[in-house]
Amino acid sequence: MIVSWNWLKDYVRLDVSSGEFEQRLMMAGLNHECTEKVGDDLAIDLEVTSNRPDCLGHIGVAREAAVLFGGTLSIPAPQPKAGKTKVTSLASVAIECPQLCNRYTARIIQGAKVGPSPPWLADRLTTLGIAVINNVVDITNYVLMECGQPLHAFDFAKLRGGKIIVRAGRPGEPFEAIDHRTYELDANTCVIADAERAVALGGVMGGAETEVSDTTTDLLIESAEFAPLSIRTTARRLSLHSPSSYRFERTVDPDGIDWASRRCCELILDLAGGELADGVIDVGQSDAQRDPVVLRFSQLKRLLGIDIEPAEVRRIFAALGLKERAADAQRVEVIPPSWRRDLTREADLIEEAARIHGYDQIPEDTAVPMTASARGQEDRLLEKLRATLMAAGVDEAMTISAVDESQSTSFSPWTDAAPLRASTPVLRRANLLRRSLVPSLLEARRTNEALGNERIELFEIAKVYWPRKDSLPQEERMIGITSGGDYRSIKGLVEGLVAAASPDALLEVRDATLPALAAGRSAELWLGGERFGFLGELSEAGLKTFGLRGATSIAEVRLAGLLTAFCPIRKQTPLSPFPAMTRDLNLVCSEDVRWDAVERIVRESTGELLESVQYQDTYRDAQRLGQGKKSLLFRVVLRSGERTLTGEEADQARDTAVAELAKQLGCALRA
Repeated sequence: MIVSWNWLKDYVRLDVSSGEFEQRLMMAGLNHECTEKVGDDLAIDLEVTSNRPDCLGHIGVAREAAVLFGGTLSIPAPQPKAGKTKVTSLASVAIECPQLCNRYTARIIQGAKVGPSPPWLADRLTTLGIAVINNVVDITNYVLMECGQPLHAFDFAKLRGGKIIVRAGRPGEPFEAIDHRTYELDANTCVIADAERAVALGGVMGGAETEVSDTTTDLLIESAEFAPLSIRTTARRLSLHSPSSYRFERTVDPDGIDWASRRCCELILDLAGGELADGVIDVGQSDAQRDPVVLRFSQLKRLLGIDIEPAEVRRIFAALGLKERAADAQRVEVIPPSWRRDLTREADLIEEAARIHGYDQIPEDTAVPMTASARGQEDRLLEKLRATLMAAGVDEAMTISAVDESQSTSFSPWTDAAPLRASTPVLRRANLLRRSLVPSLLEARRTNEALGNERIELFEIAKVYWPRKDSLPQEERMIGITSGGDYRSIKGLVEGLVAAASPDALLEVRDATLPALAAGRSAELWLGGERFGFLGELSEAGLKTFGLRGATSIAEVRLAGLLTAFCPIRKQTPLSPFPAMTRDLNLVCSEDVRWDAVERIVRESTGELLESVQYQDTYRDAQRLGQGKKSLLFRVVLRSGERTLTGEEADQARDTAVAELAKQLGCALRA
């Protein structure tokens, strides 16, 4: 924000040097970038943070200066003289998209004479680096830089039907702006239209067909309030940024909308003549209601390390325009002014008191009480999970939460509900909130393949969004993995995650049928009696769907399942000094028997003597084993912590396990 030193003095008396002014404002939060001499004036460039749009005009900066230097703020009170013609008899305004524009005001001036601006006006705009065009356009720019409220002047004679209709753009609708470039509009664009066509992009830029020219005599002055997100989206999509869009993106003062309109009309009447129609067309309503905020004086010491006298705090608040509702020795309750939407909580008031009192008044050795924070269970678990995956050679990925239509429908094992749709795509065509992390990770894998990366092992911990009828969506944090390994490799990674969360948690594997995964090399996972996730190798069709060339496996599990099973405090068990006994088993079983069931039964039947069950191989031979049969080869390791096991004890444990396997699964030792 560039301000004119001479212009500021119209609103507040400055009996200080420009250097002292710049230093004091910088210490109060308006960082000084540079100062340049322009004629007999100084152009002071101040950095205005996004939470202070009230300082994007000279009056706002002057208000800060008045508070800091104890001056009196003098703001013009425009009262333009109106004629007898009613403005409502000349024009009408309708808002069809209140979500994009909640308030629109219009005034009309007839018989104005467009010409050069007087030297004082031209000089002030030149100091700010703004091009001088004609008296009407220059006045709208002048008022914009005076108070921060954007304005626009239409050639009223070129508005067909004498109507202003604020509506959403039509997809593919063309619009020629005053930069004489044609833009294509969409349904998210706020359009100012007349009875037939678009004449301006609301809050961004006016149109070429209705711009003020030397032949213009009748004017319609627009002063409005637009939705910040709509303005930001339109400006970015069209790469069309302007001083108006910059301010509307950061919100404007709702109480300043009519003031700016009256000020503009008053200056046009003075410098261009004409007659102002009586009244104003004011459609919609600004949300100017402000909630009270309470400051407890004891919190000043806690957060700043110093005390500020309550009387001084109340003086500062009054100077800043905060209206006091109640006060006593312990607290003060105030209502922030309309131009300070950033003041919503106690900490904001403490910051205001500190910056006006002076940060330099806080000694360097002031001790501010600090309380150590403890990490929550989820943070501790995430640290373990990340360490486990990275130790296994898997890199963490970070992808956006939006996907396109094809990615969303290609893999959604958790829900069949239609995905949530964003009004504005995050990336091209990516306008659906993802229901699974897998499509995003596989897109990252495809990109890495295209770049020739040979090893692509990725994981991501992020939220997915499952729609719910008549309710907010369920936001579930997931862990997604993609690997170039096979089914056993990806299953080992998931088993490692479960072991990192809890050594005693048992992962249950069930059959799964998912379109993108290969039959027989995929599974549904259960943990603690609840569905936990999915894993498997991509089928040929799955590889084709995601545009992948190399073998790929995926896994996706719910973080909530691991958090439920999480054992943050581990118990130390001394290593047994006694030797282990091993027994190799070769079981013939039905083809539909899963290793998961075999392992579970062996663990349950051998009890405390079991140290580990180690899968080794699967063998199939229809002639030797029989049709629909397979042979599972695995090793059982037994050990006692109190004594050396005998061969008979090991054999008994093995025989018990074999008997249970035969009883529950129909398995038999291979002869």
